[in-house]
Amino acid sequence: MRAMIYLSLTLNLLVLIPVCGGLLANAAWVDNAYGAPSAARQILLCVYLSIALMSTLLLFRPDPRMIATLLLLQVVYKLSTPFLVGTLRNPVVLSNIGISMVHAVTLVFIWRVTNRANIQTGGEVARPGPPREDSRMDASND
Repeated sequence: MRAMIYLSLTLNLLVLIPVCGGLLANAAWVDNAYGAPSAARQILLCVYLSIALMSTLLLFRPDPRMIATLLLLQVVYKLSTPFLVGTLRNPVVLSNIGISMVHAVTLVFIWRVTNRANIQTGGEVARPGPPREDSRMDASND
């Protein structure tokens, strides 16, 4: 699971750093991929920067639930692009499909490991903070 999480988050950064740089610099290739400069393109840049920021933070402080949420949102929006754009010829659509496949595999790994952990713990979810009173060992039983 860890390797797939690392792969998905790193893939986000490897794709988003040059894409965000191109959008910020208004590079020549950007018009072909994203259309003419517009408010919508700048809003998309904000979404991309948010995904890049969260991917960076989650690389250093991995939390499978937060990672699953980020990746699931990406899979949904990336797989909807061919239908909404109406073509498979757009390079963004093609890259979205490929990236969503990697993220989907990562989500399966996260689900399997999380599901296995839930089965082993009887469905209890670990919560931060001090142990509950009922989960502490009674010193008189030593």
